[in-house]
Amino acid sequence: MSRTRAWPGLLGRRSECDTLSGLVAAARAGRGQVLVLRGEAGIGKTALLDVLLERAAGCRVARAAGVESETELAFAGLHQLCSAHLDRLDTLPGPQQEALGTAFGLRPGSTPDRFLVGLAVLGLLSEVADEGPLLCVVDDAQWLDRASAQALEFVARRLVHERVAMVFAVRASDEESGLSGFPELVVQGLSARDAAALLESSVTGVLDPRVRDRILAESHGNPLALRELPRGLSAADLSFGGGTGHRATPLGQRLEQGFLRQVAPLRPQARRLLLTAAADPVGDVQLLERAAGRLGIGAAAVAEAEASGLIELRDRVRFRHPLVRSAVYRSAVPAERREVHRALCDVTDPEVDPDRRAWHRSRAAVGPDEDTAADLEQSAGRAFAHGGLAAAAAFLEQAAALTPDPARRAGRCLDAAQVKVHAGAFDDASALLTTAGEGPLGDAGRARLDLLRAEIAFAANRGDEALPLLLPVARRLEPLDARLSRDTYLDALSAALSAGRLAAGPGARQVAEAVRQAPTPAVPRKGDALLAGLAVLFTDGYAAAAPLLHPVVRAFVTEELTLDEALRSAWLAAASAASLWDDASWDVLTRRHLEVARDSGALSALPLALHTRAVVHLFTGDLATAACLVEEARSVAEATRSSVAPCGEVGLLAVRGDAAQAEPLIESCLEDVTARGEGAGATMVQWARAVLCNGLGRYGDALRAAREAAASPLELGPPKWALAELVEAGVRTRDTGSAAAALEELSTMTRASGTEWALGTEAGRRALLSEGRAAEELHLEALDRLGRTTVRVELARARLRYGEWLRREGRRIDARVQLRVAHETFTAMGADAFAERARHELLATGEVVRKRTAETTGELTAQEAHIARLATRGLTNREIGAELYLSPRTVEWHLRKVFTKLGVSTRRELRRSLPDGVVTAIRPVGRSASPARRRAAVPHSAGMPAHAPADDPGARGSNRSTHRVRQDGGSPGSPG
Repeated sequence: MSRTRAWPGLLGRRSECDTLSGLVAAARAGRGQVLVLRGEAGIGKTALLDVLLERAAGCRVARAAGVESETELAFAGLHQLCSAHLDRLDTLPGPQQEALGTAFGLRPGSTPDRFLVGLAVLGLLSEVADEGPLLCVVDDAQWLDRASAQALEFVARRLVHERVAMVFAVRASDEESGLSGFPELVVQGLSARDAAALLESSVTGVLDPRVRDRILAESHGNPLALRELPRGLSAADLSFGGGTGHRATPLGQRLEQGFLRQVAPLRPQARRLLLTAAADPVGDVQLLERAAGRLGIGAAAVAEAEASGLIELRDRVRFRHPLVRSAVYRSAVPAERREVHRALCDVTDPEVDPDRRAWHRSRAAVGPDEDTAADLEQSAGRAFAHGGLAAAAAFLEQAAALTPDPARRAGRCLDAAQVKVHAGAFDDASALLTTAGEGPLGDAGRARLDLLRAEIAFAANRGDEALPLLLPVARRLEPLDARLSRDTYLDALSAALSAGRLAAGPGARQVAEAVRQAPTPAVPRKGDALLAGLAVLFTDGYAAAAPLLHPVVRAFVTEELTLDEALRSAWLAAASAASLWDDASWDVLTRRHLEVARDSGALSALPLALHTRAVVHLFTGDLATAACLVEEARSVAEATRSSVAPCGEVGLLAVRGDAAQAEPLIESCLEDVTARGEGAGATMVQWARAVLCNGLGRYGDALRAAREAAASPLELGPPKWALAELVEAGVRTRDTGSAAAALEELSTMTRASGTEWALGTEAGRRALLSEGRAAEELHLEALDRLGRTTVRVELARARLRYGEWLRREGRRIDARVQLRVAHETFTAMGADAFAERARHELLATGEVVRKRTAETTGELTAQEAHIARLATRGLTNREIGAELYLSPRTVEWHLRKVFTKLGVSTRRELRRSLPDGVVTAIRPVGRSASPARRRAAVPHSAGMPAHAPADDPGARGSNRSTHRVRQDGGSPGSPG
């Protein structure tokens, strides 16, 4: 999915967004603008208006929306638009005051003159626009009352020299809305590619490709249709038909009722054809024809159904809208549904599509049926083998419901519950466990029941609730099922690591001791080897465990993973790689974990997979991709009601240096994870706080946070990173004792690890506690080692520290080289706090560096450059306007843009930034310069990766260029 920084989250609307962006810019320049957005319901007009408002930062805003129930209330819409600005009413001429006051019921009087009302609104909006550009947005304009619509059209036709933009959104099919003669933007359906991306983002789980193609064809690229349908149906319903157990959203219900009114006049056989088509979502015309023949549906009924316009039978079966299908199916009585499912089962080839046939057969069943249940169980096995967790869970749940034998039914309920847990359907899983508990279960079955209850507790709430449940179950299973016992120990260790230092009872060491006392498998699996290595870590320490964990991590990287391994062990292997400072393996394992969680529909694992993958991108400096993953994690957590701490989001804000957003989130996260007993979340949040504060130069706060995060250094991941933050914060606060102690603890682990990332991290921190030649050699070692890794943020920080040291040694020219590259790298990443630290250091060396703002990523236009040059000659705004045939207000606006881009605030500073000469455009380093000059300006090791991984969302367009001012005679690499 392609995302842009300017229009986050809006898919496939680049040209529309560009049009709206130009509209805002024109209004800011004093050119009145009007635009009518036309499109069918659900096409995305409101979303475009919302993005327009986001883009209009600094503008004043007036909003209104037509309401169907208020179409008869005169001036209701106009009052919405003007109500926030009625404090300026007394600035209008008397007759206009009276007219508008009367129209809004503020003053007594008879029906006001419509012309005077229009003039009054025009005057009022002009008064507001005098203080700054004004954006007027009117949604659902087809439902405006007539008086408001006339007044707004009157105003819109007279916006010529005002700093006002007015945008109307109106239904394409509405011929009564007026608004003719204005510029229009017709909002079409999404392209096939973007529609497919939106559908995939709306469906949780794996969707049958045939069903996917059918939905895309019926939706015609309408975003509402693509998003609304999956909210009413599960992935299993989408793939196999049905949906009786799911309720549509209120909007979906309203749309469905409208479609049902069109179905009602049809004769029974035509309605039966529609129901048969709705029951099988593949859209196979020949299959439908065979089923219709078996049901006795004749050609006349088929013709009637097609003539209604609700269905089309050509190369495939297509309903006019996906909600027509769901409305027809929901409105049928159970006996009617069973009848059509029976017919579809009979005409489905068991060799070609056994799973769909089994599903139709189960939907046609009236009571328990072991043969049908067995078919469903086989289908579940095939679905699970191919990673379709939602389908596998649906097959197993239906199989359990149709199983006549109580013991077998209880076992199938356990199987279904296990898959439901992986699929994130915790309520369904709990209900299945209740059913299983009512049946006859042996010792192994009871242990498995307890295990699943603990797994639900851990998946839904990664606190300290699950560990006291899991450890006894693992011990109980040792004589009953050795393989499942080892898996349960692995789950217990995961729970212990999640609880961390906040565990109320047993912790990771107690689990590790139990693992080392348990029987060892004769032929260990990768998960068994991982469990053994982690057990050594928590009993014998890091140095003893590292040689065991390195080969285990490599095995997870190089060997195939079963679905169970991917869901149970992969994240622990990835966390182990992070703890070993093995950046290449960490990248591969987090990527694979995320791919499996996405592709299989494992919603219980997906929030954690997304956040851990986002953290990888925080270290590589790809913050744009990390932001996309964080947003996806938020959506999944809302859908599954997961309480996983938003570690990726906290880390992202910390690396960005966004204290305003990070600190409230940090506080709320700490309160939440502490209440749940999620120690790993608390550690991660404190590490993020240490990074944030080190970036902002708040070293005392960083020291306190790093101490908290490093309190349990054997835990996986963040505690080790926190030790590095503690060293830096300790040196900056002159607490060298704390810094030295943290460095020695860090060194014990980095030397046992032996990776370039580990040794580079140690060298960079040891340099802070060293002097003279030894310090410089350590700084250079850090740059050399980290330059061979993917951890670009750490590399840039090492360059910043080296530049700071060089400046303090009085080597200002050498310092500039390092600091300039650090500043450019941080700026390109969006790590603003560290970029600002580098900028301040550069200023201290005597180099002029403009401060990065939201506007510094643009270029000086030719007109801005011309105005800037005239301003440096001492011309006033009025004189510049006379020379360039612009109004003084327009000149003022352009100068504000120039000041922002160049980081100056006065004409005197502008004169210093732009001495006499021809000013060229601001150019991105690395694009306009020659290859040789680019290599000279930025050492290869400091650059960002050439591209983000292709499998990550938002990878394209995520690298931002660093921009600087170039003057005549200066090289592209010289400072502005």
